[in-house]
Amino acid sequence: MRVVLLGTAAGGGFPRWNCACARCAAARDGKLPTRTPECAAVTGNSRDWWLLNTSPDIRAQLTAASALWPGPRHTPVRGVLLTDGEPDHLAGLAVLREAPGLKTYAAPPVLAALAPARVALDRHAPWEWADSLTEGGFVLSGGLVVTAHPVVGEPPGYVPGRAKDRRWVTAYRIEDLATGGVLVYAPRVSTWTAVLDDLVAAADCVVLDGTHFAAGEAARAGRHLPVSGPVGSLTALTRHPHVRRVYTHLADTNPLLDPASAARAQMSEAGVEVLADGAEFVL
Repeated sequence: MRVVLLGTAAGGGFPRWNCACARCAAARDGKLPTRTPECAAVTGNSRDWWLLNTSPDIRAQLTAASALWPGPRHTPVRGVLLTDGEPDHLAGLAVLREAPGLKTYAAPPVLAALAPARVALDRHAPWEWADSLTEGGFVLSGGLVVTAHPVVGEPPGYVPGRAKDRRWVTAYRIEDLATGGVLVYAPRVSTWTAVLDDLVAAADCVVLDGTHFAAGEAARAGRHLPVSGPVGSLTALTRHPHVRRVYTHLADTNPLLDPASAARAQMSEAGVEVLADGAEFVL
């Protein structure tokens, strides 16, 4: 299985367009690496690629990843796996609208929230929309087997009445049938649960929500599990040293954006990675 991290920043990218904080200013000056919003791509055969979320910058992200280039007008992108209904994970669907036959997987409440957008997109080119939580999982072209697992999370702000449903946010377990390699992709996690711990324990690699380094960074508490602290995700990850561990979805408040920071040194000591946009690895 090949995995490409197309984007690794939180919503708005880095630097964020409307922010003049010290880190964003340093990124504009070229002193810190820039990042686009979180998105990834996976394949089991290097021909059929599947996107994990679709960021607003998906066109630029696909352009930067030569493995996903079309030729001459045929795209290797077969579809999308959505982890939730947040706008920054959905906006790229509009960019992909001219590709017929794409298959998009999402949990039932996300599919329901997308109903108006689905009608509009299908008028451009017919797509297939599928329940990611189907019992027993599903098989993707290219030899990948996927199961989606609900993790604790709130519905997106645009949902009327803020419907209560425990399936708004999911983590994906993706297994390569040929090699047995297992990826867990969980870019949005608010609470470390026993289910998530079991998924990570049995994986070869986890790409995990690293939005905030410390709890105090978040404007709204509880949406993202912080990296540091006694109940932070790093404490949980240290229980699984045999697993390759990578943080993604980094907010502009996060010191992990600075390769020279003490926070990054702490990650290196713990054996946990913060990779750049475009990073690729094989499982």
